[in-house]
Amino acid sequence: MSNFAIFQTGGKQYRVQSGDVIKVEKLNADGKVEFDQVLMIGDKVGMPYISGAKVIAEVVEQKRADKVLVFKKKRRQNYRRTKGHRQYITVLKITDIKG
Repeated sequence: MSNFAIFQTGGKQYRVQSGDVIKVEKLNADGKVEFDQVLMIGDKVGMPYISGAKVIAEVVEQKRADKVLVFKKKRRQNYRRTKGHRQYITVLKITDIKG
């Protein structure tokens, strides 16, 4: 069985293995990042976190996600509104899981 971990950042939870590339909400960091809010490693479950466990990642790039369009319309009222939103994200490469 491969070693995986579930950790939490930005109010979301991610299941990762060593070598994975993931997109998370923007982090003000460059270089290496450590996450200590680890919920699970393999079959070891924390309550709520595993003490001393860490997921170590490397920042690949800071960018913006694809545009999400929001379109509002009311029929027969000549009411149409279009808005767009692009979220700032950080692309991470998982280098190590310690626990």
